[in-house]
Amino acid sequence: MKLGFNPAPISGGTDDNGVIKQTYRCRMGEGFALYDAMPWKASYGNHIVSALPAPRYKSLAHLAHAACERYAPRKAFTCVVGNGMNGSLTYAQVAQYSDAFAAFLRKNCALVAGDRVAVQLPNGLPYPVVVMGVLKAGCVLVNTNPLYTPSEMAHQFNDSGAKVLVVVDMFADKLAEVIPKTGLRHVVLAGVSEMFPMVPNAIVRGVQKIWSKVLPPVPRLSIPLYRFAQALSAGQGALPTLPPGGVATWWQGVEPSDLAALQYTGGTTGVSKAAMLSHANLLTNVDQVLAMGRSQMGGEECVLTALPLYHIFAFTTNLLAFFDIGARNILVPSPRPVQNLQRAIENYPITWITGVNTLYNGLLNEEWFSAFPPKTLKASIAGGTALHEAVAARWLRTTGTKVAEGFGLTECSPVVTFNPISGMSKPNSVGIPVPGTEVRLVDDAGQAVALGQPGELVVRGPQVMQGYWQRPEETAQVLKDGWLYTGDVAVMDEQGYFHIVDRKKDMVLVSGFNVYPNEIEDALSKMDAVLESAVVGIPDAKTGEAVRAYVVKNPEYPGELTPAAVLAHCKTLLTDYKIPKSIVLRDELPKTPVGKVLRKDLKAEVKAEFANKKGA
Repeated sequence: MKLGFNPAPISGGTDDNGVIKQTYRCRMGEGFALYDAMPWKASYGNHIVSALPAPRYKSLAHLAHAACERYAPRKAFTCVVGNGMNGSLTYAQVAQYSDAFAAFLRKNCALVAGDRVAVQLPNGLPYPVVVMGVLKAGCVLVNTNPLYTPSEMAHQFNDSGAKVLVVVDMFADKLAEVIPKTGLRHVVLAGVSEMFPMVPNAIVRGVQKIWSKVLPPVPRLSIPLYRFAQALSAGQGALPTLPPGGVATWWQGVEPSDLAALQYTGGTTGVSKAAMLSHANLLTNVDQVLAMGRSQMGGEECVLTALPLYHIFAFTTNLLAFFDIGARNILVPSPRPVQNLQRAIENYPITWITGVNTLYNGLLNEEWFSAFPPKTLKASIAGGTALHEAVAARWLRTTGTKVAEGFGLTECSPVVTFNPISGMSKPNSVGIPVPGTEVRLVDDAGQAVALGQPGELVVRGPQVMQGYWQRPEETAQVLKDGWLYTGDVAVMDEQGYFHIVDRKKDMVLVSGFNVYPNEIEDALSKMDAVLESAVVGIPDAKTGEAVRAYVVKNPEYPGELTPAAVLAHCKTLLTDYKIPKSIVLRDELPKTPVGKVLRKDLKAEVKAEFANKKGA
């Protein structure tokens, strides 16, 4: 697939539809010097350091230990379920319980440094305790989506070589099928309302068991199974038996280059594989995130965590960065339906929100939110998928605060670029590279593209992964001479701000022209009748490919949504070859738990549909 395209046109012509075609070349002398000059540094101003400070910690366990000592009496985590029931942990309690869990892993499960522990939990009080316990034990974290099917669980546990699984008890019924297919040796079950006060915990458990019927019987297993409270009790009992230095002796020898997490990626594009993230990768990205936002971080912050912590965006930003500054984390186990967020937003002094486009759009469509937006909100952070301009504008009007969009990927721990919280923030831009990061845009031959022209975004920096776990060939495809080839297409403006055009694999080739789904989806988001949309390519005998838009009606819109109305709207905003040739109305779109639309599922539908037509 060809990307390239640089300003000075050197040839032309038209296609069969009479559309003008041009090719381009770089201006003389531009090349990589354009990017290596780092024009974005001028936008750092007085609020962003141009160079990262010396590392403050050797490991993530060191960060956790230091934060718990600094902020011991503060509330660290508050978990709030949809009906408002809640429970909290202080920093001192997080230290106490994570020490106990580390001792449980080492003494009761006989793990050694470097062993992998799979954590399959939603947002809740057990999650930070378990994660920090894993890190304090000198082990490697394997974040796992709680909604995975048994086959997906077995793949990830076998691929990672996990020896211990900590899983939410709502999905205990999957264990009988999964355990015999893996090398797991111990299982720990944790509840959503675990560590709540007695009465709220009893109420939540009662609703889950009797009303919602989401607590299945626990199957008999061939390996030891513990309840979370039992694991903590066993670990607590082991602490007095440890040699001088206690739990710290397990993590003080961990080096920055040691593996901290196997973070699986590829769920929206193909077979899942694990990015190897070291302690240094993640610690550096924490410092990079804080460098971009610290000007607005003072006193005691309160961050709403609706995105799942097992996802790298919330893991680094919400769990690690905000923990490092002593913030209070408001954890929501499930943000769907979006009404589940109401009590969390109304009852706590939220100063920061992290989310994706679908979350912000969903909140704006809630009357309780739009009528009474949080008064304490300072800023919001968007990532994971493109933030639509219409959503960002509505958010600013409603809350009086802006959404700062960034760009990242699992392989970069994840943050690569960010709009400055203080300073210039550009609509439809993912901002500027965070300190310590080099970014270039290249064509298919690996050569620099000219200013303002699209090219594949490649990254070099201390947050870039070590490689894919046990996949040297796939690692070699994306890591070349220290540069990570992201597969994302972007353009850079004169001030060094980047604009993501689309995923390279998602581009639709219409009569030789690249059509970027994000652009069409952004145009559709400006239609009042449209709640959300997704765009993919379909085969076309005349143009090679054509554009198809899957569209979901906005339930608040009083009128009818028709394909004709959608086409009429697109014609006012898009040139002819970008206008969808096919409109499909849907009640909902397939999504990941984070809210990313699964275009690969829609592409699979298209493939099956046209295969059937061909065979008919």
